[in-house]
Amino acid sequence: MMIFEIIFWTAAICIFHSYVLYPCILSILSSNKIIKFALYKDDDDLPKVSILISAFNEEEVIGKKIISIFENDYPQNKIQVLIGSDCSTDKTNEIVRTLTEKYKNLHFFEYTVRQGKGNVINNLFDSSNGNILILTDANVIFDKNTIFEMIKYYKTPKIGLVDTNMMNVGMKKDGISFQEKAYISREVLIKNQESILWGTMMGPFGGCFSLRKELFEKVPKNFLVDDFYINMKVYEKKFAGINSIDSIVYEDVSNNLKDEFMRKIRIATGNFQNLVAFRKLLLPLNSGLSFSFLSHKVLRWIGPFLIIASLLSLIILSFNSKFYLIALALQLFSLIIPLLDYILSKSSFNISFFRFVTHFYTMNLALLIGFFKFLNGVESNVWKPTKRNQ
Repeated sequence: MMIFEIIFWTAAICIFHSYVLYPCILSILSSNKIIKFALYKDDDDLPKVSILISAFNEEEVIGKKIISIFENDYPQNKIQVLIGSDCSTDKTNEIVRTLTEKYKNLHFFEYTVRQGKGNVINNLFDSSNGNILILTDANVIFDKNTIFEMIKYYKTPKIGLVDTNMMNVGMKKDGISFQEKAYISREVLIKNQESILWGTMMGPFGGCFSLRKELFEKVPKNFLVDDFYINMKVYEKKFAGINSIDSIVYEDVSNNLKDEFMRKIRIATGNFQNLVAFRKLLLPLNSGLSFSFLSHKVLRWIGPFLIIASLLSLIILSFNSKFYLIALALQLFSLIIPLLDYILSKSSFNISFFRFVTHFYTMNLALLIGFFKFLNGVESNVWKPTKRNQ
């Protein structure tokens, strides 16, 4: 029976480490510390910035996004905006073309064949002339100081990539928006603490981040999570990646469980692509990069297999131990909670704790499905964006 005890406790410790112990370690080690680097001042000769946006049917948000960029306090003559329409069929193209007449630094590229976000960004990169690239989504709205708060860190040569601090809008009690907000806010905090300690922030917020142009590597045509790929390529070149708490952007958070589940399957599939691509960065384990990669990402990505291993080992162990029988009962009850949550939600009765458990298991189910999709092979990175303003 010892082998099943080893399996159970290994799985339990790995899950506990990734979700509880690792954040606690970061919190303790980064306590009373801040990111300390040489910074640009607003009256310095700031670097030129190229902002790259891949857009597909973004008529609801694209106009507001463009205006938020050009209303930034960053010098207008240092901003170049490149928008690629990935075969949009709504009014996106019309809106952008109209705004190019108002903003001379706005450049528009229409593509007649869908090719996916990563491939559009690869194409826009070839037309960029800024020293710093900002990769951002159409629905992510800038604050007045967003650009400067990102760019100021690049005065330090070792900084290769800077992430933003995403604020959620459009919260609703009847869906998963509060759980998504809690998850994203916690992720921002963890990434900021990783930045403080090692400069190894694990994966920027894909909706808006920046990097030095010379560090950009074109994303493989079939890769589904371009932001993480770009981030890890920066680390391969021995540069640091950090999160800027003061570089604020706004996004409407997903509220529909089904839509978010499909998005997480896509992300999970891409995660396993990146795991294979950057597996060598897991060694040696005594570095901040490998420790954060393993603790923050890899252990989460294999989470569904840890949950399954824990459950199967508990079933066997429960025959000879009251302790393991109770543990099995608790795990089985937790697995039933998403069903209870669904039944209660149909009566407009929402229990926050139940919704968090549902969110946790939904994420892990998406990872499991994503793993098998990865094994089956990915031929294209074309995907349907999550519906805006849910």
